[in-house]
Formats: sequence, C-alpha cells, structure tokens
Amino acid sequence: MARILVVDDEPHIVKLVSFSLEKGGHEVLEAPDALTGIALARENKPDLILMDVMMPLMTGFEAVDKLKEDPETRSIPVVMLSAKSQMYEQEEGLRRGALRYVCKPFTPRDLVGVVTEILSDAGEGDVEDGA
Repeated sequence: MARILVVDDEPHIVKLVSFSLEKGGHEVLEAPDALTGIALARENKPDLILMDVMMPLMTGFEAVDKLKEDPETRSIPVVMLSAKSQMYEQEEGLRRGALRYVCKPFTPRDLVGVVTEILSDAGEGDVEDGA
C-alpha cells in the first residue's frame, strides 16, 4: 500500500481518482490546490503525487518546481494530470521534473496502471490494479 497525494481543483476528478486508488489498497491524501498540496507533501511525504496543471493560486508546473527545489520533497515522484494535451505542454511537465504526464480525460484503469508502474519501479513491490 502506498500513500498517494492527489492535487486537483476539480472535486469530481479527485473523487474518481481517490476511489480508484483506495480500491487498490492505497492511502489517499487530497488537496484542492497546489499550495495545499505542497504543504501536505512536506508534512506527509507521500510515495507519489498526482498533480493537476491548471489550478488557482499556483499552477501544477510551478508546484513541481517548488517540490523539486525542496530537499524534503524532491525525490517524490510526480505525475501531471491535465486537459492541456499539447506536446509542448507535456514536454514542459517532464522538463520540470514530472515522471509522467497523463492527459484528461483518462480512464481510472489507465491511471492506476501508471501509478502501479511508477510504484513498482520505485520499489513499492506488487501493487494491485484497483480499477
């Protein structure tokens, strides 16, 4: 079981993602914006962060910059989630330090597959597919 932080300002996305991950046995932390997400990441040291790009107060890109600058959070893998699906936007997310960039809309099964792959690569062991 991994601790996963979901940072997104769209409540229906957070609910869908959280349900899918919890079904797979993960602990899910939720943040409605990037500033709250950064604070939760520092406090809870999640195993993975799923970060929306377009949010109020601070973009997901800016939040990844802050996370990667901080020695306490720089090693936490980040997956960007966004409706912004242009190649240059995806490249920007990866350039800033995200491991993956998942375009909305996505299926819960596909997202859980990405999470499983990243956690397996990070040494979390076998992770059930919760979708």
